[in-house]
Amino acid sequence: MSEVVVIGAGPYGLATAKALRDRGISATVYGKPMGFWRDHMPDGMLLRSGPDWHMDPAGELTFRAFCPDPPDPIPVGLFLDYAQWFQDQAGIEPIAEEITELPDGIVVAAPGVAYFQHRPEWATDEVHTCDYVDFGDAAGAEYLIVGGRQSAYETAALLLEHSAARVDVVHRHPQPRFAPTSWDFVNEHVQATLDVPGYWRRLPATEQAAIARRFWEVGRLTLEPWLAPRIQAVHVHAEADVVALNGEVRLSDDTRLRPDRIVLATGYQADLARVPYLPPLATPGLDEHMQSVARPGLYLPGFTATADFGPFFGFVRGAPAAATLVARHISSNG
Repeated sequence: MSEVVVIGAGPYGLATAKALRDRGISATVYGKPMGFWRDHMPDGMLLRSGPDWHMDPAGELTFRAFCPDPPDPIPVGLFLDYAQWFQDQAGIEPIAEEITELPDGIVVAAPGVAYFQHRPEWATDEVHTCDYVDFGDAAGAEYLIVGGRQSAYETAALLLEHSAARVDVVHRHPQPRFAPTSWDFVNEHVQATLDVPGYWRRLPATEQAAIARRFWEVGRLTLEPWLAPRIQAVHVHAEADVVALNGEVRLSDDTRLRPDRIVLATGYQADLARVPYLPPLATPGLDEHMQSVARPGLYLPGFTATADFGPFFGFVRGAPAAATLVARHISSNG
């Protein structure tokens, strides 16, 4: 079999390269190693994921193998150290070269989520959290953060810790609670994806909705307890929204603000048209192996697969399974 090209050196790209090589398939990885994590996550960020989340489909080069006694929570810097160790142990040396056009042959594309940042219709030049990671100018400034997930509240905490004068957070859903939570429910669905071809799409719509609700409850309505003491000074506007920008910001609860900066913590939406090296492709449009239906030989694991495979694959936890699924199919057709 000719060499497989892997575009993207984040968790999904690195995991797939390891899975391919474990099957004796040569793979060349292009991209800045852990580029999104290094360039789009702030220093001091703490992860929601636990020590059982890792990148090795073989279950050997795990986070626990790298760090047997991990802290809780895990700092992003420590996970980056793990990723470097994983690369070194697996012998994966990504080529830090930008791909501008999809190459011929078998390609695995795992673009980082920075391509997919979601911006409200009213937004113009407001900065998204993935592009605002240096808080050196925060001292004495006033901020409005739009969004209510972990990234919104952790950004608020970090801004206060960098001496911001005021931080407001506005989001449409109710005030999250700050309490311990578990992502263990994801494990059975990730395993079922490997065991049952087309698992997610075979589920009844009611069950898909129930799983999506569970993600909502764990990921948005419940945030990490270690955030609570860090955001006591934050002004929260729950079940509200931005309704006007005209010299000042007006919220639907009639609050009027004049922040020095608005930060969008509005998440991400997969849209393959935003990835410059990909040809026009439908979203969703993957077969049961995470292969593009429109362009056979092109595999799209990770965030771009969530529409077809479920929300589990928007997280590091899904990387080993996605890599296994892709590599298994490539090797079986070699």
